[in-house]
Amino acid sequence: MKQITDNREEIMKVKITGKSHAKPNKKLGRRECRLVTFDLPYIALHYNQKLLVYKGNEYEDMVGKLKDGLGAVLEDFYQLAGKLARDEDWVFSVEYDDDDTEGVEVVEADAEWIAVEDVDAEVAASTLKELLPYNGILNSEGLHRPLLSVQLTKLKDGLAMGLAFNHAVLDGTSTWHFMSSWAQICSGLPSVSVLPFLDRTKVRNTRVKLQHPTPDQDPQNAPSNGTADAEHVDPPLIRERVFKFSESAIDKIKSKVNSDPPSDGSKPFSTFQSLAVHMWRHVTRARQLKPEDYTVLVVFADCRKRVDPPNAGKLLWQPDSGHFHGDLCRVVDDEPT
Repeated sequence: MKQITDNREEIMKVKITGKSHAKPNKKLGRRECRLVTFDLPYIALHYNQKLLVYKGNEYEDMVGKLKDGLGAVLEDFYQLAGKLARDEDWVFSVEYDDDDTEGVEVVEADAEWIAVEDVDAEVAASTLKELLPYNGILNSEGLHRPLLSVQLTKLKDGLAMGLAFNHAVLDGTSTWHFMSSWAQICSGLPSVSVLPFLDRTKVRNTRVKLQHPTPDQDPQNAPSNGTADAEHVDPPLIRERVFKFSESAIDKIKSKVNSDPPSDGSKPFSTFQSLAVHMWRHVTRARQLKPEDYTVLVVFADCRKRVDPPNAGKLLWQPDSGHFHGDLCRVVDDEPT
């Protein structure tokens, strides 16, 4: 199946076949860690989603291995098995308690009408969403939802692993540190090679009051990007599409952007800068914005190595050399071993 038509997409839905929860294999008691200033802005954003796809026909074996490895890796990354908490002063923290925490949500699902090559191709974005948990869920809901949800979906010839991480607890770099550590455990290592440092207060010891807006004041209900007036309007129905750029296309874009280099002698634009400029220009044109309209492009960057003193950058879940990168979808040709 090279393409999934709109009609088939409506008929064939991913079927949830089971749900369970994973906690650290050993007892840890009760642990608490306060969120600090650079965690709090993420409270109002959505869960961070990742999708990985594995080829292989041993679905049950792969699921069993992933579940076993998850219980082991959570011994060090136990915050992901916890929940958000808020005290009477509206100060947020992450709490884990052996006796009062459900743990990581693990969902098993079936979509055997989807092949691995379909996920790697330009399938409909709505189909990809069905392989991912917690679509459109705000991080603030971590007060009553798991901070990590894993969906393991059986495909025609493999497994899709969709994950949703509470972005207030960890960022992209920390996410791939966790994923690499989980992979190490599944590969047979007795423990993770680089332990996370979870106490954010060693970097910035602050107690910050954050009164999160009520639903009617939530940013999700604000006027859509590109609307200048302040009165509330319903967001337009948006059709989503996944775009892929070949290496030759990226080289062409980068060459065009750098055809008129800066006169101050600064470095040529990087691949990331060139592609970001290309995308944003076309997004802006498609929105047909008026001159008085506001629009914003936000790019998140890892500043750990620029923190002063430099060692402070190693305190927040420092990653190893890295086997994973921040892809939306990463296709792996073999089973998780």
